[in-house]
Amino acid sequence: MFDKYHKVQKAVLETTLSLIIEKELQATSMSLIAKEAGVSTGNIYHYFDSKESIINELYKAIVEFNGEKVLYGFYTDEPIRVRIERAWENLIRLSLQYPQGFRFIEQYSFSPYIHDDVKKEAYDGGWCGPLEKLYAQAIQEKLFIEMDPSLMAQMHYGSFVYVIKGNLHGKFTLSDEEIKRLIEAAWNSVSVR
Repeated sequence: MFDKYHKVQKAVLETTLSLIIEKELQATSMSLIAKEAGVSTGNIYHYFDSKESIINELYKAIVEFNGEKVLYGFYTDEPIRVRIERAWENLIRLSLQYPQGFRFIEQYSFSPYIHDDVKKEAYDGGWCGPLEKLYAQAIQEKLFIEMDPSLMAQMHYGSFVYVIKGNLHGKFTLSDEEIKRLIEAAWNSVSVR
């Protein structure tokens, strides 16, 4: 998830993610990050101005990583339904494979710790913007009912998030067949039929 970063940055980002998920943001100090990452506090400050800058970089890195994974196979000439369903399946599988990243994004997407410009850049440059555009195209082609495409995509995302959280908390297990049915149900919920 953090392979593009320098060794120290990668250690800091990985450690911060683990600590925030385990202990929460307020209990995660720079000295604890340094200790757990095995780097000096001075080394951290060489790459990051503050804990807030670490959190913002962590957010950007996870959103970028998620965008690459969710949009894998998205930009094709295949039918809209295939592309939308593939994106949602990619998202579900990614969230199950990288639960810490999923939990971080869910917990901090609307946090004041994440700067507004970082949120906007993440939304536009991640998977949300491209998927919203494809939803708009589906509405225009009369595949979906008339509705704000952003709201429609977020409604589906929210449903998937709840199911993913249930799986991660052991309430149920998501089989391949269940994932397929969930995605089909999302499509059918807004389909013109």
